[in-house]
Amino acid sequence: MLCGQMYGRTLLLLCLCSIFQVENGFYVPGVAPVEFSHGDAIEVKAIKLTSIKTLLPYEYYTLPFCKPEGELHFKSENLGEVMRGDRIVNTPYKVNMKVDVPCAGGCVKPSEPVKVSAEDADTLIRRIKEHYHVHLLIDNLPCATKVEMLDNNEVFYDHGYKLGWMDESGKTFVNNHLDIVLKYHQPTPATYRVVGFEVAPRSIENSNVKFTETACSIDKEVKPQEIVAGGDNQIVWTYSVRWEESEIPWASRWDTYLSMKDVQIHWFSIVNSVVVVLCLSGFLSVIIVRTVRRDIANYNREEEMEETLEETGWKLVHGDVFRPPPNSMLLVNLIGTGIQLIGMVAVTVFFAMLGMLSPSSRGSLMSAGLFLYCFMGLVAGYYSGRLYKTLRGANPKRAAIQTGMLFPAVILGSGFLLNFFLIGKHSSGAVPFTTILALLFMWFGIDLPLVFIGFHFGYRKQVYEHPVRTNQIPRQVPEQPWYLYTIPSMLLAGILPFGAMFIELFFIFSAIWENQFYYLFGFLFIVCVILGISCAQISIVVTYFQLCSENYHWWWKSFVISGGSAVYVMAYSAFYYYTKLEIVGFIPTLLYFSYSFLMSLAFWLLTGTIGFYAAYIFVCRIYGAVKID
Repeated sequence: MLCGQMYGRTLLLLCLCSIFQVENGFYVPGVAPVEFSHGDAIEVKAIKLTSIKTLLPYEYYTLPFCKPEGELHFKSENLGEVMRGDRIVNTPYKVNMKVDVPCAGGCVKPSEPVKVSAEDADTLIRRIKEHYHVHLLIDNLPCATKVEMLDNNEVFYDHGYKLGWMDESGKTFVNNHLDIVLKYHQPTPATYRVVGFEVAPRSIENSNVKFTETACSIDKEVKPQEIVAGGDNQIVWTYSVRWEESEIPWASRWDTYLSMKDVQIHWFSIVNSVVVVLCLSGFLSVIIVRTVRRDIANYNREEEMEETLEETGWKLVHGDVFRPPPNSMLLVNLIGTGIQLIGMVAVTVFFAMLGMLSPSSRGSLMSAGLFLYCFMGLVAGYYSGRLYKTLRGANPKRAAIQTGMLFPAVILGSGFLLNFFLIGKHSSGAVPFTTILALLFMWFGIDLPLVFIGFHFGYRKQVYEHPVRTNQIPRQVPEQPWYLYTIPSMLLAGILPFGAMFIELFFIFSAIWENQFYYLFGFLFIVCVILGISCAQISIVVTYFQLCSENYHWWWKSFVISGGSAVYVMAYSAFYYYTKLEIVGFIPTLLYFSYSFLMSLAFWLLTGTIGFYAAYIFVCRIYGAVKID
């Protein structure tokens, strides 16, 4: 019966999320599509080179591609694009609306091949062996390569196009010809919109390309263009353009990229996880509520008071349950950071669910997250200041400074060290010095002042009222069962919250490490809500069992144990590395596990804060509901 009710609620929740365009919200409200007339020039831009084997992005012109006439023009980038390693630059490809190009040279002087030095040839061969893809952009629409499976004729799309390939003998060939297929939609007779950008790369030997004054031609039977290591090579870069009319409207032109994963599996997995977690959460809620109500009812019967005290021990520690914990300042710092992360994630995911931080708005998600984290410093400072005063803290200035500096120092310090490895690899993922200064300004100019202001007002507020007084002499804690020790409790308690989100974690990892687009923010919002409920209930259950064992040291344990799912997130990162990825090299491996650790750390702070406040409210409620002599 309970599972049936949970299943019905789940379906209702999914229907409500469909109102917010769970799957199709990709354009900021008010942004109009770009319209072209017949023959209008459309600029082709290059984004970067990426590989799932190295995780190191590179700029487009680090390889010997044809350069446009004149200077290179880099597109002004937002903070998120810079952090992602995007370096958007113009290319020499000439594309006009509804104008087919059978064959054209990709350089300023088409008939002259590009001379590739021995060093550039070695770099090109290395990039091909590392399975690098080239990413181009037309009208803010990235290119995709159509791939058809031979066994079942299934068609899917891959991001970008392969730089080249190797045969069985170890020879390396470069894809030096692009068959560009552009799709347009015609809303009115005189206007056209770009709704598709496909690329079919080919390797064509120089001798198979014949040039005239205005165009070129390619032989029917061609040989691939080989790149010889250590020697001088010459490459002729060519391309063709073909326009196709499409019924796809402009608002649905991203569907090609969103169908790169099996969405059906995602749907069924998410529904299954939500139903299971809600059922388990419901059972836990019923058990804990009934147990606590029975205990409170027994305690409030004066004639059975002595008998009750022998049955269980959570009332025996009423004089110590609100005793300030050791290292209370550090606990306040971590909780303040957790509140900051909760606010950032909640607002970012909500607006992303509404379509305002979509993949089409490149870099907006990361930029919004960074700015929201800084502005949430006001809320974090307020709650940490009030909690610090409640815990009888006497050094508010130091507490405020640590709250604002602890987590950002770890993140920026780690990022600064890892940035040296990226600089050594000449990767575009290396954060420029000016961007580092911008991040430091956001930290010291926005985040820290807001934390100080919030902490000041929070510390001036009245302390949280506790229903019972604290004894002067602390009570001795008896021997605890093995399952209530920190590490076993953390591992046991982390299973349920991790089960609520590990399917979603797979898709998030695919977006981060395999150059996929994450787009189901409606599902992510549901999972975040379920995750919060699970962490809160698990923390309440563990705290209740701990108090029944006459252990009043629940402050730190409620925080640490409810964040136990972060251990599974880190373990899943290692599992994903060994089963899904083919990363090669020390530096890519170091980057992967360093970033995974930082993500797990942030996840631990976030879930730990949820569990702490759930346990705090629970303890206040149960001790406020019994009669204390």
